[in-house]
Amino acid sequence: MKAYKFNTKVSQNGIIKIPNKQTLAGKNVEVIIVPKAGSKKDNFSAEDFIEKWAGFLSLEKDEEDYKYQYLSKKYK
Repeated sequence: MKAYKFNTKVSQNGIIKIPNKQTLAGKNVEVIIVPKAGSKKDNFSAEDFIEKWAGFLSLEKDEEDYKYQYLSKKYK
């Protein structure tokens, strides 16, 4: 089965125009819609990333304790 990829825009009333592909006329097709990245809404700055994920991974123990435990196990 041959696949076609093209970029298009959804109109305000929800219509998607497909480029003139005569081989598709009258056939059943499967359509997958993937929003195109690149709009200002989709772009996160480094500050946005930090604000969203800051504190997500926090350590209950001191980092040095983890290093010591790791090295103790590794070199027993």
